[in-house]
Amino acid sequence: MRLDVRLPIGALFSVLGVLLAAYGAATRGRPGTAPTGVPIDLVWGLVLLAFGALMLALARRGMRGREGGGY
Repeated sequence: MRLDVRLPIGALFSVLGVLLAAYGAATRGRPGTAPTGVPIDLVWGLVLLAFGALMLALARRGMRGREGGGY
């Protein structure tokens, strides 16, 4: 069984990042959502999305390496 753990982790973080970023973008400018002027939900949603995309890219690179004569 050759399951790369980066694949489900990347998918999970990507989905959560998209949801959080969408919520942050939808509530942008409403009173009480960003006391510092920075929509924190949007920022962390993009961070989670970037991490998820990185994990998916690493999983894809790992699968490509296995096909080319790995173990």
